[in-house]
Amino acid sequence: MNNISYNKLGVMIDCSRNAVMSVPTLKRWIDITTSLGYNMLMLYTEDTYEVDNQPYFGYLRGRYSQKELREIDDYAFKHGMELIPAIQTLAHLKSIFRWPAYIGINDCEDILLAGDENTYKLIDDIFASLEKTLRTRVVNIGMDEAHMLGRGEYQRIHGAENRFDILLNHLKRVAQIAEKHGFECIMWGDMFFRLLGGSYYEDGAVPERVKKMIPHNVNLIYWDYYSTDKEHYLKQIESHSAIKDNIWFAGGLWSWTGFAPHNAYSIAATKAAFNACKEKNIKNVFVTMWGDNGAECSKFSLLPSLYYAAQIAGGTEDIETIKKGFYEKYGIAFDDFMLADLPGTANEQEDGVVNPEKYMLYNDCLLGMLDSTVREEDGGKYAECAAKLKGLEENQSYGYIFKTLRTLCEVLSVKFDIGVRTRKAYKNRDTAALRNIIADYKRLLELIDNFYNAFKEQWERENKPNGFEVQDIRIGGLVTRVRHCMNRLEAFADGRLSELSELEEPILDFTGAGERLNCKPIRCNNWGASASVDL
Repeated sequence: MNNISYNKLGVMIDCSRNAVMSVPTLKRWIDITTSLGYNMLMLYTEDTYEVDNQPYFGYLRGRYSQKELREIDDYAFKHGMELIPAIQTLAHLKSIFRWPAYIGINDCEDILLAGDENTYKLIDDIFASLEKTLRTRVVNIGMDEAHMLGRGEYQRIHGAENRFDILLNHLKRVAQIAEKHGFECIMWGDMFFRLLGGSYYEDGAVPERVKKMIPHNVNLIYWDYYSTDKEHYLKQIESHSAIKDNIWFAGGLWSWTGFAPHNAYSIAATKAAFNACKEKNIKNVFVTMWGDNGAECSKFSLLPSLYYAAQIAGGTEDIETIKKGFYEKYGIAFDDFMLADLPGTANEQEDGVVNPEKYMLYNDCLLGMLDSTVREEDGGKYAECAAKLKGLEENQSYGYIFKTLRTLCEVLSVKFDIGVRTRKAYKNRDTAALRNIIADYKRLLELIDNFYNAFKEQWERENKPNGFEVQDIRIGGLVTRVRHCMNRLEAFADGRLSELSELEEPILDFTGAGERLNCKPIRCNNWGASASVDL
């Protein structure tokens, strides 16, 4: 193994967006990552871990029991890996606020009520539980993206106050509680920049008084996975280092925009970021693997990116050397595994990250909200993708992932442009064409069922059962809606309906260009926004 230049090189797995990785799967993950030189595993658990005195914290969400966390910690320790909890102590706690037990400490949206003693009682219970459960004395306390901090119940109680002061006073209390239980803290660094009035990645000097108020046992994490430009990362590292020394860096392996990974973009971003970190002598680095809006993507589908990141960290940048090592280790060609990207890139989008495999799966067949992104040849490209992926299903360790992606591509080979074809035949009053398309609807129902079964198998192999009810609702709703659309088309073709009002309204561009349709893929990682304007 190459000489890793970091004190900590880790991976953070999102266990809060429906998918909670099972204990056996985490052990498998530890085996894979330690063999690559990673020495840290961070579990992002907003409320999916057991906290003493808090029975509703993570209730029914598949939370890790303290016994499970000890088992994971023991296994990680045995393999030379540090298990670090990544929790939330300010925002991103929407799930707990559905319960009456926590309504009294909700500022607004997903944010805790700063300054309330019941808030700090919860946080003390959290740290007390972590103290007795895990070996590590480092905790990622979160505190990112609290955009509306102090603008809800806090403002009603205290009036409008300086939001920097609210953040810093809350951070001070959290740091004191952490220190009481023997912990050092790291926190996402964005709020120090956002509260200046800009975005995270814009220039902005943090006032000296703010720097001096950051507790001694808190270090900042610069998180960024949106650029492939090394200079961008160098500039942002300097901005964060001006606030406090010894910052951490968190990059990203793109697992959070739908069913398919984005290895190619992840590799390009990781190369730029890690080289910047080396140049700036950043010693603690990890890559995040989020699961936004459903956690559909298998974390194992990012194996090429995971391997590449470890190689870059160890000083190997020659891609042919990396590919050769990957094949020797896993028995599958690097470029073959990269085909997992295909469902999200079938229409050859080269710039950034798009996710047509998700939004076009759920795009309504008649209303066609996202039909403005479709090109005529896209459906056929998904048939080609399915054929390429099928040959990889025989792999004993990872074939199930390619089966999920292949069956999804088979769905999209029919569904991707079915709305466009339906509307065209309807407008032309071409009954023969409509009857052919109705046959596609019937076939589509079978293909969705095949995909559902493959996806369910993938989930059950990797995650706890909790959270899959969301997929049942989404895919089950899709099946019902496809059948309903088919029935309406049949009624029109048979003359039982004189018109279909859904198809009378012209398609407008989803990105706002009116009747000038973009006909290019976009990023829309939201089931509700894809499925209906009424969600």
